[in-house]
Amino acid sequence: MREAAFVKQNKDKWLTFESVLSNNMAITPDELSSLYVEITDHLSYANTFYPNSNTEAYLNGLASSAHQKIYKTKKESKNRLITFFTHEFPLMFHQHHRELLVAFLAFTLFVVIGAFSAANEGDFVRSFLGDGYLNMTIENIEKGDPMGVYKEQGEFNMFLGITLNNIKVALYAFGYGFMLGIGSLFIMMQNGIMLGSFQYFFYEQGLLWESVRTIWIHGTIEISVIIIAGCSGLVVGNGMLFPGTYTRLESFIKSVKNGLKILISTIPFFIIAGFLEGFVTRHTEMPDWLAIFIITGSLALILFYYVYYPIHLHKKEQARKAQENQELTIK
Repeated sequence: MREAAFVKQNKDKWLTFESVLSNNMAITPDELSSLYVEITDHLSYANTFYPNSNTEAYLNGLASSAHQKIYKTKKESKNRLITFFTHEFPLMFHQHHRELLVAFLAFTLFVVIGAFSAANEGDFVRSFLGDGYLNMTIENIEKGDPMGVYKEQGEFNMFLGITLNNIKVALYAFGYGFMLGIGSLFIMMQNGIMLGSFQYFFYEQGLLWESVRTIWIHGTIEISVIIIAGCSGLVVGNGMLFPGTYTRLESFIKSVKNGLKILISTIPFFIIAGFLEGFVTRHTEMPDWLAIFIITGSLALILFYYVYYPIHLHKKEQARKAQENQELTIK
């Protein structure tokens, strides 16, 4: 469709929308939202077929000025929390898979460094994990119950303590993102080196499998969402350093909002990890097949929600927009 014909066909809707934004016309929040969706579809169409045109600039300005007004007046859906976790967050998180990859690679590197240091420095594990914890673990090994640390507290107290502590670590990982993301990498370093040295200690004791099948019952989700919390801090740092087409302030605000959404997404998973550590991990007598089932199920859940589902949702959204653009072209 020629640009002039496109403008002529939709001009009345745009003028109506302008009148609404200028408070010259009364309209319900739902009607305003519907008009906004249509305007953004027109903007998407103009971006594709009339790039850098006056039409594109006009629609971009119209859509931008409408955004704040709409979200101030539109009533929150009763299912807002559900839609956040099932649609809004995964769709947003797709654009931050790069920061997730960086957080994962950094954490993995520090795990390797921790294991290497433990292998080559005799006192490294003791200095990093502390005398009290290491002495208790050695004592448990001598008693024939190397994973006895998970039985020291009552189920609920351990669940609550571990969950709150993990959420605190996640808050640090996000908050340190304001240090241009460097602080978030520091949290990755602390936890990665601790995990690497801890696992090497059990390897040295000939208890690697015993530690893996026990620790990773809760650790699969716990460690994964700590990495994701680190990703939230990197999102903040990235927004501060690389604003792209936004102003630096706009980029900062957007990155903080997205980082907070990522942080919020981890809370249910920290609760699940805390429950597993408090109520399940302590049962070291469970058969290997059950431990493996819990570990692989936990890993599948994390990969589905944070990797596969955002990609799937993004492709679905792109297909929907392409179909709408095609319908506009036919019109």
